[in-house]
Order: sequence, then structure tokens, then C-alpha cells
Amino acid sequence: MASESSDSYMDRELILADFQACTGIDNIAEAITLLELNNWDLVAAINGVIPQENGILQSDFSSEASQASMYGPTNQPEAANSAAGGVAPPPSSSSSSSSPPSSSALAFCPADPTSRHIVERQPRMLNFKVEYRQRTVELVLEEGSTVGEIKQILETELGVPVSKMQLKGWKSGEVSDSTVLRSLHLPKNNSLYVLTPDIAPTASTSKNSGLPESLSQNFLLVISHREAQRDYSLNFPGSRTIQEVKRNISDLTNIPVRHQQWEGWPASATDDSMTLALSGISYPCHHLSVCRRSAPANTQEPTEECADVHMMSDSEGDDFEDASEFGVDDSEMFGMSSSTCRKAPMMPENSENEADALLHFTAEFSSRYGETHPMFFIGSLEAASQEAFYGKARDRKLLAIYLHNDDSVLSNVFCSQMMCADSIVSYLSQNFITWAWDVTKEANKARLLTMCTRHFGSVVTQTIRTYKTDQFPLLLIVMGKRTSNEVLNVIQGNTTVDELMMRLMGAMEIFTAQQQEDIKDEDEREAREMVKREQDEAYRLSLEADRKKREAQEREEAEQVRLEQMRKEQEEEKEAIRLSLEQALPPEPGEAGEQISKLRIRTPSGEFLERRFLGSCKLQVLFDFVASKGYPFEEFKLLTTFPRRNITQLDPGSTLLEAKLFPQETLFLEAKE
Repeated sequence: MASESSDSYMDRELILADFQACTGIDNIAEAITLLELNNWDLVAAINGVIPQENGILQSDFSSEASQASMYGPTNQPEAANSAAGGVAPPPSSSSSSSSPPSSSALAFCPADPTSRHIVERQPRMLNFKVEYRQRTVELVLEEGSTVGEIKQILETELGVPVSKMQLKGWKSGEVSDSTVLRSLHLPKNNSLYVLTPDIAPTASTSKNSGLPESLSQNFLLVISHREAQRDYSLNFPGSRTIQEVKRNISDLTNIPVRHQQWEGWPASATDDSMTLALSGISYPCHHLSVCRRSAPANTQEPTEECADVHMMSDSEGDDFEDASEFGVDDSEMFGMSSSTCRKAPMMPENSENEADALLHFTAEFSSRYGETHPMFFIGSLEAASQEAFYGKARDRKLLAIYLHNDDSVLSNVFCSQMMCADSIVSYLSQNFITWAWDVTKEANKARLLTMCTRHFGSVVTQTIRTYKTDQFPLLLIVMGKRTSNEVLNVIQGNTTVDELMMRLMGAMEIFTAQQQEDIKDEDEREAREMVKREQDEAYRLSLEADRKKREAQEREEAEQVRLEQMRKEQEEEKEAIRLSLEQALPPEPGEAGEQISKLRIRTPSGEFLERRFLGSCKLQVLFDFVASKGYPFEEFKLLTTFPRRNITQLDPGSTLLEAKLFPQETLFLEAKE
């Protein structure tokens, strides 16, 4: 066992030496990290540093041979140069005829003299975007060029003498004109800027007709770097943003923007996207100071401290940040085993409910990586699925399930550089419901698998089981479908910001196409349901109208019955009164008697009522007679013909003689008004 361990150690020593020789990376810690990320696969690691688009050839050997040594040519000077850690520079125009063609270059790797292998690649081209006041110049050069050559090109483009030109923005700090770009280990795309403190801005360079006057003014910022006890006097146009100033200071001081602590900015400068002209700084000169923000106190025991390795994303650069800003040296960063690296767990084991576990996860994530991170859904996986899949078709989203594992070496890089990137955070917030879980503890992992089986089926659960610890973290992209939920993509931790964004956008394209179909189906279904609701409502209104009509008819019939009943009762009552009056009348006297009054009464119908009364009879007897014939005193009045008199207005107790209705009289009945 000891012999095998020793052989493995020697193999890695050879791989490390070959990797440094082929890539020109002198920093041992950086080289070890890159090799570990590629599982000590030499060819894969070289291709990661020198992309395949630059001509790196895949190895024809087996996986065991790929970890074997790679050898340069027999030419001793070139081999010696490679052994020193350099890469053969691409030939320039002044190269001799015996030099290799300018279209390709050879990277020689020293090793055992018994075998040789040559990795051939094209010259690596670097893109530069150089800003000077209101101008931007884009350059493309081979990595074998020098800084001085860039300045010479800029002198032609900008008309600024090289002697008065300061080229800033290098990741490695100050560089000389003779510095070869290859030695700086630059990414493919780079942003630089030119400062000319000795050249006063002219009207053509300081003013832009399309900008307000304040935006075209130049501001002198005197910035004190407190740790270095050094002042920088920098000229910036008013259109430059605070964020751009901070990035420039990062290049000058090697303090990343997120670790900068400033003093002197006005209270109105609340947003880094604000321009200097609108920030409220003093014109023409403003004083500021900057220092490195102190790290928060660690409450854990010293034996449990663990340094996190932060790597720059492709958009920010390919080089590592200085490990000293985390308070650890190279040996501590790369030599510490996972068993000695302890941190507070992202999620406690055996939490009572998922919401509490997610609250703890979010708090710990923010503590480790800052407040800029995706908005994690607080609740169960079922609740997250309901939120994402089961609303209106227009409101549905994709479900992003982030699975964290502290035992994976990729977790810290993925969280700090991918999950906390502004572009990723914004895209996830707009288009996804993001739910997270920590699978570091076996109990939590088993709990997750149970949840996945219940909601997504055994296929997803088995897929998660197949991933090894060093392949975590995982980001599962899940789309809800009519019958079941489908996992569109599983993104592993060994990715870049650009690749992660592309895969998220790819999943979003699939989801958008499905969503449009769902929206169309939902609109058609809602239209059908609307028609059905309208028909049902019309039918209901028709039934209601029929019911009201029937009820009105029933009320009318009932009213008619009631009125008819009242009429009958009134008629019966009148008939009873008439009969009683008729029976109460005194008998009609004969014609031969004394003081006989013969009265003739015409009714409204034209008929005549005739009767004899004693002259001494009261008028009330006459009124009762008329009422017994169906003409009650309350409804009709009794009138004489000439002269016209209303007998009903006379005293009913007076006699016929007193009323001058003797010996005979013709009267007529008239209805009262």
C-alpha cells in the first residue's frame, strides 16, 4: 500500500511539472487547483487553460497514458526553456526562416527521455477593449505580443504619445512595456483604459453634443488608499459611473469591488450605476478614501475555520484571486483535506418541517456568500411545485431545485461565482421558482429522495442517486406538464456562468413553447366555459322570467277571486239590507183613504217605481222604499222635476206633506258623484 501511494504521489508530481511547463503557470497552488478540477487529467486541464479553439489536440493515448509525461523535441535549448515553465512564443515577423510558421506554435513539455509527445496549438489571440475618454478602441493581438506593442497601436489610433500614456486595467497590477502578454495569463476578453494626466482634455474629447454639460465635464478624484498610504489623482468624465470608478480602483489597488470600503461619497450617491455628474461630488476636484473591508468575526473555534476558494467567472477573468484576502496561505488553501475543513451546516439534520430547514439554509447561504443570491422558496417541495406549475398558464414558471453538498470541492465556487452572479440571480428571479436543499447529511438526502419520488417519480430519484459527491452541487430544472412533471436539465457544479446561463435559457425556450400551447388551450377552454356560462345564465334568466310571470299570473287570479268574493259578499249584504228594508216598510195604503200621496219615481235605467204613501209618512219611509228597490240612500239622490229639489238633503224625519210631496209627485233618481 505504501508503494502504491508513493507511485501515485510521484505520478502527480510529474503531471504537475508537465502541466506547468505546457501552460506557463508558475503558481503551484493555482496549477494544483486546475488539475484537481479535472481529476488530474493532464490533457483536459491543458485544454481548460488553453481552449480547444486555439488548437489544442486531444490525446490519442489511453486515460492512463494521458496522465503520463509529455516530452518536447530533442532540441536542448527549447527543452530547457520549457522546463523553466515557459511556452514557446509564437514567431514574430522578425523570426528567421527556420522558425515554425506563424500560423501555429508548439508547446513543449519535458519528461522522461524514453518517450516524447508534442501538443500542437495555434497562437492564442487576445481581445482588448480600450477606453480613452469618449473613445473606445478594440484590438486583437497574439499572446506573444508585449504591452509596448499595444501602446504603439493606441498611439496611432488615439494620437497620444506612448511616453504620456498610462495603460491601466491589468489584473496583475503594474506592468512594463516589455512585459509579454502570455506571462500575465490573461483571459480571452480584456478591458483596459488609458490615463493621460499630463494632457489636458480638449473640446473635442471632453464634450459630447448629445450630453448635458455636466456629463461632459472632467472630474478629478483624489483617492487615498489607506493601507498602502498612497494617493491616486484620476481624471474621469462626468458620464463615468461610480461602478466603473470602483472597478478602476480595483485594478490599481487589487481590492475587489465587493471588498472595497469607501469614505467621502456624498449621501446622494446611493446607486453605483449613477454617473459622477449626478452623484453630487464636488467639481472640479473631490477627495475620497478606500480600504479593504474587514472580514466578519468568526465565532467558531480556530480548529474549525475553513477558507473558501473563490474563482473568477469567465466574464470576470480566468485568474484566481489572491488567497491572502481570505486570511489563508496557499498551503492552507490547497493542502487541507475535507475532513479538517468544518463549517456550520447549511441545513440542520432532522428539521421538524421543510420551511424551517429552508429558512436556516437561506440564512447560512447569505452568511457565506452574501445577500445577492436567488430568492429561495420557503416551504415544502410540494408547495413550490404548486406555486410553479398549477396557477394560470400565463403565471406558471419553471422550478429550479438547487441541491447543495458541502463535501464537494465545487460547492463554494458554484455558489459564490454562479449562484451569486447578478445575471444568474436576475434570470432565476424572473423566470423560475427556486427551491433548495442540502444533501450533505445522509438523513437530509434520504428525505429529499423521498420527496422527489413522491412528486417526480422514481426516475428522478435514481438520477440523483447516480451523481457522486464531487459532481455536486446540482441544479435540476423541472417543468410542469399536464400529466406529470418533467426534468428538463440537470446542471452539475463544474460549469461556468456563461454555460449556466445558456442552459437556463435553453430550458426557458422549451418551457416558453410549452407555455404558449398551454395558454392557447387554456384560452380555448375558458372561451368554451364562457359560452357555457352565458348559456346557463340565459337559461337561468329564462326560468326566472317564467317563474315571475307564473307568480304574477297566480297573484292576478288570486286577486280576481278575492275581488269576486268581496263583490258577492257586498251584493249579499246589500240584498240582505234591501230585504230587511222591504219587510220593514209599512203597508201601501189604498186609493180611497184620506191624505194619500201617490209618488212616481224614475230610475236611472228609465223604469218607473210607483207607490202610495200616507201624507203623514216620514221621508225616511220613502228613502227605505227606494233602497229596497236597489237604490240605497248613500249612493243615490232623489230629485223633484220642477222646481228641482234634492229631497235627500231634507230632514228624514219630516213628513211628505211638509216636503210638499202631496197629493202626487214625479221624482227621479240620480247617482251621487
